[in-house]
Amino acid sequence: MSFGVKNNRKISSPPQMGFSSRTFAGSGGVKISRAVYAGRVFNDTRAHDHRGMPVAGRWPSPGYTSILLQGRAEISGTPVTAVTVNKSLLVPLNIEIDPTIQAVRSQEKQQIQVLNDRFASFIDKVRSLEQQNKILETKWSLLQQQTSVHSNIDDMFKAYISNLHRQLDSLGKEKMKLEGYLHNKNDQKEDLKKKYEDELKKRMESESDFILIKKDMDQAFTSKAELEAKLDILTEEIDFLRVIYEEELRELQSQVKDTSVIVEMDNSRKLDMDSIVAEVNAQYEDIANRSRAEAETWYKAKYQEMQTSANRYGKDLRATRTQIAELNSNIHTLTSKIDTIKGQCSNLEAQIAEDRGQMAVKDAKARIEELERALQRAKQDMARQIREYQDLMNLKLALDIEIATYRKLLEGEEDRLANGIELSSIGQGRLTQFILSNYSGFPTDRMKKYSSGFSRFSSAGDGRGLDSFSSGSDSSYNMTQSQKNVIIKTIETSDGKVVSKSSEVIGD
Repeated sequence: MSFGVKNNRKISSPPQMGFSSRTFAGSGGVKISRAVYAGRVFNDTRAHDHRGMPVAGRWPSPGYTSILLQGRAEISGTPVTAVTVNKSLLVPLNIEIDPTIQAVRSQEKQQIQVLNDRFASFIDKVRSLEQQNKILETKWSLLQQQTSVHSNIDDMFKAYISNLHRQLDSLGKEKMKLEGYLHNKNDQKEDLKKKYEDELKKRMESESDFILIKKDMDQAFTSKAELEAKLDILTEEIDFLRVIYEEELRELQSQVKDTSVIVEMDNSRKLDMDSIVAEVNAQYEDIANRSRAEAETWYKAKYQEMQTSANRYGKDLRATRTQIAELNSNIHTLTSKIDTIKGQCSNLEAQIAEDRGQMAVKDAKARIEELERALQRAKQDMARQIREYQDLMNLKLALDIEIATYRKLLEGEEDRLANGIELSSIGQGRLTQFILSNYSGFPTDRMKKYSSGFSRFSSAGDGRGLDSFSSGSDSSYNMTQSQKNVIIKTIETSDGKVVSKSSEVIGD
């Protein structure tokens, strides 16, 4: 390890000093920010004179070095290595005061102010995360209480659900029986419906036959009336002809009796008029008797035929009426059976509705299981958020330590630039001991975890500075260093009003 010795001359600060940020992964997988203070390594390749002295207003020689913080920091101090002296550093320096030092200092102060603002916003974010953590803890406690209450009634729900399962099984068996009974009744209903339709068709056919038979009977009665009228007319006509015949016979007899006829005839022959008249009379009577007998025979045969047809149609009509009465009784029976089956169907529908209620119970049970799974997922999310919160707290701790260290380095550098303090090199282990001495209240394992990030300073003047923080509001955070003590002042505001103030001193 080397260090440089300077004369007591007042030297000027480098013309340009800047801050930049770099993010790197520290030990333990925690992402922390590493700040590199650039511009303190006075290695420059600018022009020098023949004696090795820099030109006025230029930078020192390449041999001039400042504090080098490299390597890995350890908890215990590292052993001091051999000291080497660069003789070229003993040559007097011709350094003029840089006129831009005030601008550089104001720029540094502005950068420090920006860092303070960023750090305050980061503190606000941490506070909001702490509030969210408290809210999550409250929710977690409430969920645990709800879980305990649920576990108390879990047995009762299980007993109730088992009872409902038994009822559901019994209702399922009864439902199967009723479905079979309903199927049989539906078959009987279909059979009775078919029989009813067949009987209805037969009834329609019988009614149509009855109408046809009634028409035939009407025609037969009409024919009978016509024939009877004809018979009366013929009887009257026969009587009239008989009367006329008798009258003509009487007139003829009277004419024959009153007429005197002188006939010359052969006495050898004798005319018997009485026998002739008797013969003619007998012929006419025979003709009349035959006509009367034929008419009576025809009318009797016709009347007998019509009476036979009427008797036959009357029997068919009586049979049809009997069938109609039977069909009406069957219709009434089927109607009553249909009403009974409808009542059974309504009962079965009510039972099916009850079964649907059991299905609703099953759906409720499935919903309860889904809610339990959602509760388990919420617990897992809460555990994950708690782990994230712990990671953020670890990150906050690392950033607090890192910011305090950088602030001490910056303030020490400002004091050195203002008062011309002589610089000397320090080792990696001394820096770690310095950090641990100012933060002795933190656990040593965490300090080991995050101290490796503080030793990784870049020796090149690449202009990198502190890492940027996320923005926030509603609080401010100020930290000052006096010797080895760190004063942390916390001001909590709400809606622009100061709620509380607190301060904490961390030191040896």
